[in-house]
Amino acid sequence: MAERKLITSNKKARHDYFVEEEYEAGLVLTGTEIKSIRAGGANLRDSFAKVENGEVFVYNMNISPYDKGNRYNTDPKRPKKLLLHKKEIRKLIGYISRDGLTLVPLDVYLDTRGRAKMTLAVARGKKLYDKREDIARRDAARDMDRRIKDRQA
Repeated sequence: MAERKLITSNKKARHDYFVEEEYEAGLVLTGTEIKSIRAGGANLRDSFAKVENGEVFVYNMNISPYDKGNRYNTDPKRPKKLLLHKKEIRKLIGYISRDGLTLVPLDVYLDTRGRAKMTLAVARGKKLYDKREDIARRDAARDMDRRIKDRQA
């Protein structure tokens, strides 16, 4: 995989969802939006994606206004179009037509050519007991690592 610069990630996504499959999608942005993203001004909290009329859009993705953008800045929460192949979009429509599956943005990054890309996941929501199980597993692993480190010291 090519080197990439991570801009932002949706940390709650892996906590709240089981990720079934991941897709890489390009973002359609204005000039001031890409400048703001390069400056690190993007946030994926509470964002989600939908397929509408054969096109995929991401909603609630916040791209803060570019400080030198003045009147060219756009609405920070406007829906952004995602660029995917038609075959991938058809696959996504098939996934989300099934019960319990949704499209969740995982992260936004810049590829080697400076283009903004998003990792989009087909995900299934976790129940509360699944979340507790993950937390218990993570705590147990952390405790084991701590004990191993104490024995070596």
